[in-house]
Amino acid sequence: MTLKPLLLCLLMTLLNTLPEMAEANSKKLPPCLKSPNCVSSQAPLIDKTHFIAPFEIKGNPQKAWEALKLAINDKQRMVITHETHDTLHAEATSLVFRFIDDINVVMDAEAELIHIRSASRTGHSDFGVNRRRIESLRQTLQNAGVIE
Repeated sequence: MTLKPLLLCLLMTLLNTLPEMAEANSKKLPPCLKSPNCVSSQAPLIDKTHFIAPFEIKGNPQKAWEALKLAINDKQRMVITHETHDTLHAEATSLVFRFIDDINVVMDAEAELIHIRSASRTGHSDFGVNRRRIESLRQTLQNAGVIE
């Protein structure tokens, strides 16, 4: 008799978490809001304010992924806070005011792309900081020979 309520609770828990699990595996970055303090390789191409080209992997996707993690860890005031085999989240802290920006990354090994997003948590404008951050990572990975 006590097994039925336990099974019901388990079933309800699984049903509530399945959409989140599906979304987590969908290789989608959070969308940019309307403010210009965000760039994303998954923003619409016509959105010149927010769109930034994804990283095109050259060669082994795992090697590019490892090089990206190393590049992030080598940047001052940038730290990886969460990672899986094909996603990561990092935080970048500004020098003076200690504002935190979020960097989200998804590797699509089949498409040979690394999608990336960098967004400020606060404020309206970032004076191009997020775009420069991503382009700096792109340059580092290009110099390492792992992306186009």
